[in-house]
Amino acid sequence: MILIVDDDYSVTASLGLLLKQKGFASVTATTPESALAEVARPGVDLVLQDMNFSRETSGAEGLELLRRIRAARPGLPVILITAWGSIQLAVEGMKAGAADFITKPWSNEQVHQAVRTALGLAASRGPGAPTGRSALDAAYDLEGVIGQHPGFVETLELLMRVASTDASILISGDTGTGKEVLAAAVHRNSPRRREPFIKVNLAALPVGLFDSELFGHVRGAFTDARADRPGRFAAAQGGTILLDEIGDLDASCQIKLLRVLQERSFEVLGANRPQPFDVRVIAATNIDLEQAIREGSFREDLYYRINLIRVRVPSLAERASDVPLLAEHFLRRATVLHGRRDVTFEAQALDWLAAQPWPGNIRQLEHVVERALLTGATSRLGVEDLRRTLAMDVGPGRDSSLPSIGSMTLPEIERAMILKALKHHDGNLTRTAESLGMSRPALYRRLEKYGIEA
Repeated sequence: MILIVDDDYSVTASLGLLLKQKGFASVTATTPESALAEVARPGVDLVLQDMNFSRETSGAEGLELLRRIRAARPGLPVILITAWGSIQLAVEGMKAGAADFITKPWSNEQVHQAVRTALGLAASRGPGAPTGRSALDAAYDLEGVIGQHPGFVETLELLMRVASTDASILISGDTGTGKEVLAAAVHRNSPRRREPFIKVNLAALPVGLFDSELFGHVRGAFTDARADRPGRFAAAQGGTILLDEIGDLDASCQIKLLRVLQERSFEVLGANRPQPFDVRVIAATNIDLEQAIREGSFREDLYYRINLIRVRVPSLAERASDVPLLAEHFLRRATVLHGRRDVTFEAQALDWLAAQPWPGNIRQLEHVVERALLTGATSRLGVEDLRRTLAMDVGPGRDSSLPSIGSMTLPEIERAMILKALKHHDGNLTRTAESLGMSRPALYRRLEKYGIEA
């Protein structure tokens, strides 16, 4: 049963009819008091709630009702209804514990997906979900997802619990920690598994091509548009789209993306008819988005739109016990690729790998293992083989110690590392970006941020 709370009869009637068409029973309430009375009764599984119940339009009544519902039924999901111009109200509601928000005027698909997702998430929190790596492997397709460290398994458990829903997911973590691999695993274990999985690196996308790349264009939309071209959202129709490096997205593009995600429709460049889309959105970033919000470089409303579920992937240094598993996985894959099936690790080599800091995380480990295979003279990779290839990977100054705690802030360390990489690569921006594990556009933004002239 879904409770619709609004003092406007036309709203409750239209939402009730829509929910009935989608197979959901509903009940209505027109005041906070009657809403709380309905919530106290058994059978209410979800609340669709407006933010105002009188002439006052500040949203204070809605926030207060939300707090009272959360106090009475902590696990009951609440979806807020607000006007597009009042999204900040919805953000305040999300901070107070709302499950999601929709804006007026809404689309029927927008409401249906929000309801379906909220109910799915509520169901996923129930008992009986697989726990532990062995149980996860038995229940889900986790091919290529390597790791048994408790922190990593905890992240994996949450992702698999919500894979069957359409909830938007924000995956954060350092560069090279395997965010894309986990996003692909969510897609493979979702009802959308037979539809496309489309990856978009937003940091590598020039601002001028944002609309064309994501939403497509028609012939003649601009000078070089010689033919119609579908965008990434159209290509992902029915499936999943991974918006990688979303923290590097330009401010002007953030508002476009927010409106598209909110309205569940987009306009092809050069056309004037909105196209609805049915796509599950997963975002990934190596940036602290909450810090970016405080600094004014990332929109708070977009942040709450993309992170109904948020997970952090631990760095490889945090899950050192997984290094031998990962190294052997990468070696098996590399031996097949390069026709060297007889190559194995010495036992001491795996211990040595587990003791390294791996600032480049899983991606760096994979490169080191593959290079050791290609440059090794025997069928047994030892510590010296790995030490030599790691030295090739890091370059001069690899043995310099990290600054002492408190002597430098993270931005200061990042600026110093960029300067060091620029000097090492003689100012070559492409090689500098690759060595730092970022795209050229992301490097440009940091050069501007830190006032570095290249």
